Amino acid sequence: MLASFGHIGRLARAAFVLAREGVFSGIDPANVPVSARLPLALARTIARRRTAAQGARLGVAMGKLGPSYVKLGQFLATRPDVVGAAAVRDLEGLQDRVPPFPREVAVSIIEAAFDRPLAETFSHFSEPVAAASVAQVHRARLTPERGGGEVAVKVMRPGVDRRFKRDLGDLYFAARTAERLVPDARRLKVVEVIDALARSVTMEMDFRIEAAAASEFAENVADDPDFRIPAIDWTLCAKDVLTLEWVNGTSLTDVALLRERGCDLPALGRTVLQSFLRHAMRDGLFHADMHQGNLFLDHQGRLTAVDFGIMGRLGRRERRFLAEILYGFIRRDYLRVAEVHFQAGYVPGKHRVEDFAQAIRAIGEPIHARRADEISMAKLLTLLFEITALFDMKTRVELVMLQKTMVVVEGVARTLDPRLDMWETAEPVVRTWIEGNLGPAGKVEDAAATVGGLVRGALALPDLMLRAEKILGQMEGAVEDGGPFSPGSLKETAAAESSRLTLAGVALWIIALGVAWKVIVG
Repeated sequence: MLASFGHIGRLARAAFVLAREGVFSGIDPANVPVSARLPLALARTIARRRTAAQGARLGVAMGKLGPSYVKLGQFLATRPDVVGAAAVRDLEGLQDRVPPFPREVAVSIIEAAFDRPLAETFSHFSEPVAAASVAQVHRARLTPERGGGEVAVKVMRPGVDRRFKRDLGDLYFAARTAERLVPDARRLKVVEVIDALARSVTMEMDFRIEAAAASEFAENVADDPDFRIPAIDWTLCAKDVLTLEWVNGTSLTDVALLRERGCDLPALGRTVLQSFLRHAMRDGLFHADMHQGNLFLDHQGRLTAVDFGIMGRLGRRERRFLAEILYGFIRRDYLRVAEVHFQAGYVPGKHRVEDFAQAIRAIGEPIHARRADEISMAKLLTLLFEITALFDMKTRVELVMLQKTMVVVEGVARTLDPRLDMWETAEPVVRTWIEGNLGPAGKVEDAAATVGGLVRGALALPDLMLRAEKILGQMEGAVEDGGPFSPGSLKETAAAESSRLTLAGVALWIIALGVAWKVIVG
């Protein structure tokens, strides 16, 4: 009970801070449910008097509420059509200009992590050059004994893990309360979404995990001519310290400087979007925090990503779903888009495919062949939410991070080229993946994977039979102690089950060999 009061108190404080900073003042009461109009009127009453710097209010509120809300602000900073251009100008400051903690604190953390004085590791260690919600970055030079190269040293904010755990507790409380009171919240699996966020935050709090993600990501993109990952110095990585190659380049937050350098901004926007799609579909591993503050253009004209604390993964099934959905929208084949949703189990079978295709057309047609500056993403998301509710679609937790990142990436590309045609830009990447994975070569690969799965299943049958025999033996002992079945009937059941498993093993081997033969002979 006391914990609940704590959650309510902190959530109420968050609502008060947002209201006090005027975040809700611009909301039209006609667009909110009747039950929410009184709280909205109260929020507008307590808002500070408006000034010329209207957009600063949202950024100030997010900064006051802590790292979890700063993360939310970073996302909103890519959506000028949702929160307005004035708010975006302020929210962009949350991406890498959060107030830093003192250099001396960072030095003590590093010395404790490596159990030696700082001077034995770095010949130079700067004041913070960037600070974010979880950590801050210092520019340093390794000692001559370590090669003398320039590096970026990322240091965890003291106490940030405790703050995140507390904020996550509040979000869990709000999610569970919403699922009890609001039917749509149960359909959207709000608690499961918070579960995914909690797992992500837990991994982000250990820089050794981030280093591993960066290493795997770098291997995947090693042959990409327009995208790169800075090298990790594994000898200088710890739970709360990460050291990697210093990136000499221009941040994508500074569009004016990019333009001054003669950068082809529309081409860079296409690279941002196509790189994300390529990583998601080709590799199944993508950078899930691709806001402008984490992207640089190096002196060789390559897009360079940093900050790998939040990475997304897609299995082959999800990648196929993503490719077919995007390609269906690109080709305006809404029936195919609907069929894929049903095949994946994302829409309950009680609905008609044709009806869902019609609803999908209502989303696709207004945005097809239109530039980004002609599309209201806020209205599009509202329409999408209404349609998913109409067809009882439940949130797919494994796709939440993908959906979120797609919106962020599209927003970044849009800041570089407001006239970007998302569908035309995505088409070459999606088509290449489909040709390689859903064409003849992809079918052979699928067949080989099926054979492998069947073989593994057949090889596991002996162990399964032993486990079944053990369980049945335990059941027999329970019966002898007074259970409802006779020992004789249990023995007969065990014999029948053993025979069935043996026949299943033979059948699996026959199927596996048959599929293998079909693959070999074509």
